[in-house]
Amino acid sequence: MAHQTHAAFLEDAYQSSCESTVVAINERGGIILDKTNFYAASGGQPGDTGTLELANGSKIEIAATVCGETKQEIILVPTEGSPLPDIGNAVTSQLDWERRYKFMKMHTACHLLSVVCPYPITGAGVGENESRIDFELPEVGVTKQEVSQLLMELVNANHPVFTQWISEAELDADPSIIRSKNVKPPRGIGNIRLVCIGENSSIDSQPCGGTHVRHTGEIGEIHIGKIENKGRENRRFRIRFGTSPQG
Repeated sequence: MAHQTHAAFLEDAYQSSCESTVVAINERGGIILDKTNFYAASGGQPGDTGTLELANGSKIEIAATVCGETKQEIILVPTEGSPLPDIGNAVTSQLDWERRYKFMKMHTACHLLSVVCPYPITGAGVGENESRIDFELPEVGVTKQEVSQLLMELVNANHPVFTQWISEAELDADPSIIRSKNVKPPRGIGNIRLVCIGENSSIDSQPCGGTHVRHTGEIGEIHIGKIENKGRENRRFRIRFGTSPQG
């Protein structure tokens, strides 16, 4: 039977530490807590890494965070050979914050790219220094310099980024908010989490369970490093931190 972990990161992505209790250890040595600030790999965003600290001061290195039998079961994977806590132990989860914050900025930048390029998304991957989005796009009508300029206009406007929840029925009434062609929002819990950008969602609103910054200005300098052909009707846009080498 799958456990249900309270996902604290959905409420506050900036929560770098979290007090929790160990509720289970699975057959592979994965640690399941009653709640966690560690994001489990999903939707192209890697899972978090960091440490668990026990009451006696000992620490367990966490090498990955993944989903279990369901999206609601979050499993922290310790490094090989690490000692395991006992069920019932109180622990403090401490993120590798620098790594997580890069993902937050990159994931938000990916949302901005889907605004600048409003085409069906066929794939995506969030990285620490480079991310990608694949679009169903037969012909590219813009250059990477033009897309970079439009992205930076959204970044520099410092738009607010926030979340809200809608019912599955509301999503069914407006399916156009789903940008991904191949991945649909998880159903069965009764509601859908939207990530919104701009006052009153004026810039964007789309289903997403990832972690994001609070304002677009936090992203900093980004640019499109490359646009690649990935088949007859697919184009891959690579987002990179820093100023474009072309300007």
